Amino acid sequence: MTLLQLYDVAALQDEVRTLAHERDAVILAHNYQLPEIQDVADYVGDSLGLSRQAAASQANVIAFCGVHFMAETASILSPDKTVLIPDVDAGCSLADAITPDQLRAWQAQHPGAITVMYVNTTAAVKALTDYCVTSANAVSVVEHILREHGAETEILFGPDMFLGAYVERRIGRSLHVWDGECHVHAGIRPRDIEHVRAEHPGADFLIHPECGCSTSVMEYVAAGDMDPEGVHMLSTGGMLKYAQDAAAAQSDPGRPGRKAIVATETGMLHPLRAVAPDTEFIAANERAACVYMKMITLPKLRDALRDLVHEVKVPADVAERARVPIERMIAIS
Repeated sequence: MTLLQLYDVAALQDEVRTLAHERDAVILAHNYQLPEIQDVADYVGDSLGLSRQAAASQANVIAFCGVHFMAETASILSPDKTVLIPDVDAGCSLADAITPDQLRAWQAQHPGAITVMYVNTTAAVKALTDYCVTSANAVSVVEHILREHGAETEILFGPDMFLGAYVERRIGRSLHVWDGECHVHAGIRPRDIEHVRAEHPGADFLIHPECGCSTSVMEYVAAGDMDPEGVHMLSTGGMLKYAQDAAAAQSDPGRPGRKAIVATETGMLHPLRAVAPDTEFIAANERAACVYMKMITLPKLRDALRDLVHEVKVPADVAERARVPIERMIAIS
């Protein structure tokens, strides 16, 4: 018996919607959440986009279906709202890859360097950071820093080493890159790409820059072994834009259906397929599922809304400092 068979999905979704209305709550779900969570949410998207939706919402309560650092970011941007997470143990291996003490020690080794941290970090780490980035804007933010502070500016980039390597390749110079990774994306390796390429020749590749295969794919392109036209290094938001474009193109009945191999967490397949049902989206690795994301379930979401429990609140002094690198990033983007 599967988890879904243990409860009535439709009935629970109705109960969740009713509770959200009663509690004046908005439900936010990350793209990697279970399909039944995504389907009941008011908004589905990436972590920063959802936090910005939370700040723009008139609701007093935010039910954040994601992982802990995402709920913290919502709390930072919406300090006057109640932010709930359905499971407080829903953490993140990437956010855990660097602690505030580790960051302070790294900064002490490179006095004067500018610290750039992926938004997938804790509030305490953001509070020590100069600029935050997302996978979509990491290159443009670093390029902005180099224009503003000089081409030789020393930059500490973390915590994701694969995203850092991607940025280095795009800007053509080295950074100090932290040795951290998302356990899910790191698990999507070059051999996965080789295997799925053989099974689906001619398919496009949608690759998240956090993936362990991203560097090797860029090398395939550089060597002429892979058509660059079909390779797309994309954030989750970029993948959704790809699906929207595919759906628009598919309105031509004479156009054959597309195939796209998706190298990111498997939860992303649900919103992609919903947007472009005539495109075949294929997981680069079917086992690339985040155990933390999947900890959020409908019963836990129902309980959090019903009892208003599992609040995530960032202390005011930390939130004030952590808001600065986020707002700098938003201003650049």
